[in-house]
Amino acid sequence: MYCFYQLIVRIYFLSIRLVAPFNPKAAAWVKGRKGLLKKIEEALKPSSAPATAKKLWWFHCASLGEFEQGRPVIEAIRALHPDIFICLTFFSPSGYEVRKNYQGADLVCYLPEDTPSNAKRLLDLLNPSAVFFVKYEFW
Repeated sequence: MYCFYQLIVRIYFLSIRLVAPFNPKAAAWVKGRKGLLKKIEEALKPSSAPATAKKLWWFHCASLGEFEQGRPVIEAIRALHPDIFICLTFFSPSGYEVRKNYQGADLVCYLPEDTPSNAKRLLDLLNPSAVFFVKYEFW
């Protein structure tokens, strides 16, 4: 089952790359992931991250609708725990492009392509104390 999933995911990523020259959303998806893990690494260096941050909490929202659903939670946590470093990731350009400058998070970025090596590297970089996956959108 795992091999089948990886095959489908790789076909999906390839399809997005093939469509990107003709589709602005696919182009944003590809462009946003270029050098992504290196950018995350740079953003999390001690000189870049707030010196008072002791913990990192990671919020993942697939798209804008899920972000809007989780936003009150992010903002409540920020108000209660201003020392927490908040990382917000998106899968879709519809969320990232609209909220890439969201002030309620210390780092806003795309979720890397779903490969075992990317997942391991992302978790190693973030080393989150808590993870929140916002699921289901309201339309």
